[in-house]
Amino acid sequence: MGTAYVVVAGFTAVMLATSAGMKLRRHRICVETLETCRVPVRWLPGLAMLEGAAAVGIVVGLWWAPLGIASAAGAVGYFVGAVVAHVRVGDWKGIGAPAFPLVCSVASLVLRIVTA
Repeated sequence: MGTAYVVVAGFTAVMLATSAGMKLRRHRICVETLETCRVPVRWLPGLAMLEGAAAVGIVVGLWWAPLGIASAAGAVGYFVGAVVAHVRVGDWKGIGAPAFPLVCSVASLVLRIVTA
């Protein structure tokens, strides 16, 4: 397994776990972002669960490649949806927030496939 994958996967997992925790605490930024994108705030726990599951799956995926691939692919799908939500409402200013984790998730996915 490559060092680059371990570093990228670790960073991505920490980022996902931090975001999940913010959503569970209903952090002001998360609530404002959902309202801007016209996503119901009641979805916060479900969105947090998806991010948390992806974080755990990416970490476990360090040892079990199929789970790492599936979790990173799920994170890619999640953040593609987040980018689409921002584009849908014309929130170009806020698009960077999901774009960076999308890039990290794609990098985790590609590196896990290459190192599997």
